[in-house]
Amino acid sequence: MSEDETPPIEMRCGFVAVIGAPNAGKSTLVNALVGAKVSIVSPRVQTTRTIVRGIAMFGDAQVIFADTPGIFQAKKRLERAMVAAAWSGAADAEVVLLVIDAEKAGKHADADADTDRIVADIKTSGRRALLALNKVDVTDKGKLLDLTARMSASGIFDEIFMISALTGDGLDHLRDHLAKLMPLGPWLFLEDEVSDMPARLLAAEITREKIFLNLREELPYSCAVETERWEEKPDGSARIDQVIYVSRESHRPIVLGNGGQRIKSIGAASRMELEKLMDRRIHLFLHVKVNERWNEDRSLYAAWGLDFNA
Repeated sequence: MSEDETPPIEMRCGFVAVIGAPNAGKSTLVNALVGAKVSIVSPRVQTTRTIVRGIAMFGDAQVIFADTPGIFQAKKRLERAMVAAAWSGAADAEVVLLVIDAEKAGKHADADADTDRIVADIKTSGRRALLALNKVDVTDKGKLLDLTARMSASGIFDEIFMISALTGDGLDHLRDHLAKLMPLGPWLFLEDEVSDMPARLLAAEITREKIFLNLREELPYSCAVETERWEEKPDGSARIDQVIYVSRESHRPIVLGNGGQRIKSIGAASRMELEKLMDRRIHLFLHVKVNERWNEDRSLYAAWGLDFNA
């Protein structure tokens, strides 16, 4: 090779399944690692309902993150489908990365029980995994040492990382390690792609995030968003019509708000983010419909990539 020639790159590419109990910080971590927002985030548990793939370039390695729904003891159909999707993502990945909210550990019995079941299931499957202890910036150091020792004793983790998805602490080390674990092979996506999520689903997810953030505790998880219509305009803008499904008539005025002000705020926040993500003008129209059995609608499960019969 002459001095003027550029050495050939050693392309690597693989999948990392990011799993954990609900609200462990998986989506925040994936967004931070990708360097762009690909997963919606809210303080509410079970925000992520389907597998969201985020694509990151770490040197010559393309790492495809599968942000999965939280794993817990599911009872309803939608919950079972979400948990099944999470384990499916783990089964298909080269690397399994378990995320634990270190600050919450020991404080919430349900979260601890969910994590213990996940660790036990990984062990039973014979898989190896990586562990990311999240929120170390706000966790007592003694508690971190105890949690690390307890997780190490399971014998399934090749490496344990101390991170903060919110501040970025520890992420460089995690990035470097994941890049080295990716198998040799061609990249599956273009270098500037950050997600493979269809635009219609992305738009629906952004609106659902704004509903969660605007309503907080006022509305249970009995809502869904569907992009019903997408029309490209000659000026390069797009008209998007979305339906917000609620399961009870009493939920409808909650979403609408006094004089329709709340749904206007939700729509404005969603439109602004969509315009930023898509770099063009968006005309967003939201409609609220009551459908007591939306969570039994096979077409919605298909749109989310979930197994209706899980």
